[in-house]
Amino acid sequence: MDHTRGHERAVGPIGERRGPLTDVRVVDLTAALAGPFATMLLADLGADVIKVEPPAGDFTRSGGPFTKGDTERHYGGYFASVNRSKRSIVLDLKQEADRDTLRDLVRDADVVVENFRVGVLDGLGLGYEALAELNPRLVYGAVRGFGDPRTGESPYADWPAFDVIAQAMSGLVATTGEPGTFGTRVGPSVGDTYPATLLALGIVAAVHEARRTGQGQFVDVAMYDALVALCEETVYRWSYWGRHDHPHGNMHPIHIPFGLFSTSDGAVAMAAPTNHWPVLCRIMGREDLIDDERTRDNRARNANRELVMGVVEGWLAARTTAEVLEALGGRVPVGPVNSNEMLFDDPHLEAREMLVALETPGGERPTVFANSPIKLTRTPSGVSRRAPLLDEHGDEVRAELRDRATRRTGGD
Repeated sequence: MDHTRGHERAVGPIGERRGPLTDVRVVDLTAALAGPFATMLLADLGADVIKVEPPAGDFTRSGGPFTKGDTERHYGGYFASVNRSKRSIVLDLKQEADRDTLRDLVRDADVVVENFRVGVLDGLGLGYEALAELNPRLVYGAVRGFGDPRTGESPYADWPAFDVIAQAMSGLVATTGEPGTFGTRVGPSVGDTYPATLLALGIVAAVHEARRTGQGQFVDVAMYDALVALCEETVYRWSYWGRHDHPHGNMHPIHIPFGLFSTSDGAVAMAAPTNHWPVLCRIMGREDLIDDERTRDNRARNANRELVMGVVEGWLAARTTAEVLEALGGRVPVGPVNSNEMLFDDPHLEAREMLVALETPGGERPTVFANSPIKLTRTPSGVSRRAPLLDEHGDEVRAELRDRATRRTGGD
């Protein structure tokens, strides 16, 4: 497929804010990935997310990739992906007048989200306690490497962190990669996006509670904490067995067969460790292995891994990926190992509208992003528009603030 025409297989933006959170206003003070991903989730669900940026803008605006014809380079794919469906206003929080504008925004907001280092906004008089005095029902969300002292002191509270730090410290790296190595970083930045997802969930829960009680609260997610929760099995395995986790490659340390396997022209993921084993045996023409003492249950197959893997790997390697999917699809858990190009041809993603094409300011064509995976029947939501230009909505937001101030004072 020609990547410059990928947008032809994608849906467009929905054009207006829709979804269950259209009555929620979020003041977004975040930058980089974790914070913007959290507020993107809220925006895709319909929230009015006002992205507050410094005069130079979120530093990720200058990060690529850029399309060939985009000479203006207002922002690249990194920024565009996680800042869609938002409005932008520039405020220099070093200036008192702009801090006052932020306070005005907060007075009528439901949520503030930030991912600064611990204490940065407190030092500007914009921490949770100061803002909650202006708006007692305010939900204040924060995501950082090691959390905030308000919810629990950490010896690492002042340490900066990136995705790879959380992945390494949580045990995720130690269980990923080829046996005999110290581990491998997981490709996607799950050390950012998973904590962000939990933060969005916590924020929605806190807004629900605030509307019931009239009182907001501080919502805190540490990247390290979130990745430990993601790696939940590594915690209990040590508690139960006292065993050290090690990388175990593309196969499962307990279940068999379960993992990634080569085909004659690619690879598939396939798993048949329980009731799918007899089905797989029949498809392979090896009914004899169903009741064989060496292979009849998962415990026996673990003790005879060489035999099992030899049979399964041999059968799969003799067939193309398409032949394997035709034989096993719908009967045994199986799926192709897709490249990013292959995603654009997948009928599931097209049917589920999981690819969305958005305008690229200054570019010669729309570019495609992963759409929201949260599907709702009564209040459908999705990406409403492209990411904003720097301060694109500054005048609009300030006009709204003036209108609200007029209404509060009765027009005096």
